[in-house]
Amino acid sequence: MTFLTIEGASKRYGAVAALDDVSLAVPAGSRTAIVGASGSGKTTLLRLIAGFEAPDTGRLTLNGMVLADGPAIVPAHRRGIGFVTQDGSLFPHLTIAQNIGFGLQRGTADRDARILGLMRTVELDAAMLERRPHQLSGGQQQRVALARALARQPRLMLLDEPFSALDTGLRESTRKAVASLLEAEGVTTILVTHDQTEALSFAHQVAVLSEGRLAQAGPPHDLYRRPRDRRTALFLGEAVLMKGEAGVGWVDCALGRLPAGTHGHRGMVEIMLRPEQIKFTPVEQDADQGCLARVVEIEFGGALRAVTVELLSESLRLRITGTGLDLPPTGSRVRLNVAGPAHVFEA
Repeated sequence: MTFLTIEGASKRYGAVAALDDVSLAVPAGSRTAIVGASGSGKTTLLRLIAGFEAPDTGRLTLNGMVLADGPAIVPAHRRGIGFVTQDGSLFPHLTIAQNIGFGLQRGTADRDARILGLMRTVELDAAMLERRPHQLSGGQQQRVALARALARQPRLMLLDEPFSALDTGLRESTRKAVASLLEAEGVTTILVTHDQTEALSFAHQVAVLSEGRLAQAGPPHDLYRRPRDRRTALFLGEAVLMKGEAGVGWVDCALGRLPAGTHGHRGMVEIMLRPEQIKFTPVEQDADQGCLARVVEIEFGGALRAVTVELLSESLRLRITGTGLDLPPTGSRVRLNVAGPAHVFEA
């Protein structure tokens, strides 16, 4: 069931088109991540949904309620939408209890119990209620900001790069905790982020914006394995791009004949493989069968490694990423094999 519908939303700032005819459907109870390069329109789209900006054209509907029809909009405070920013925007002069209870009606009988319950919801100790924001870690502050946003029982939660200021390990653990919490609360969520890994791991749906337009939207696995074009492919992660000749269900390329969905294309096409699809095995120096390559560079990163190889059959270098500690020495020969099909771009 679609909960939020965005139809043909456009927004200009003078001569700059921040958003251009963007349409997107967000299912109820789901998590959607909006990604794109700086200036692609991510934050503008979030502000239109929140009610901080009005679209020039387009229509936004939330659970049957029209939020915006062109410049005519429902004010932000009447939308029932929660918003968490990058820095949490906690009030430094208020205690944690006062921050969480800021949006709750004063004098209600269960106000204190509600604040305490929200602390438990975001897995924070009740002993922190009398502290000030500066006495908490970054991850704890973000949980307080989330608790404050949940206090008003929003129908939709908007997260504007809320984890970007956290250290890597803390960012991952906080992201997982927030995802679990929102799912348990049944809150539909939209996350804006510039971190592709964060988007792919957090969301049920990923929407990629490019220069104000929606390039592609869908399940994370589909976008990662089957991007519509090379720009989307490279934005979502490392990619091996090369030319090939397409037939019926296959493509011939520098790595041999590979299975591929060719979308009816015939002749020369551009194909994509993710680096982790390419596997290698060491071979003797006099081996002459299969797709052979020479190791020219090794990047060791602990659990992750990258090996750059050069094909012996032609001057083409490939960067192969993966896990493991068994690394071939520089200058040695390896045989390359491809796991899974190649992807042929639709356009």
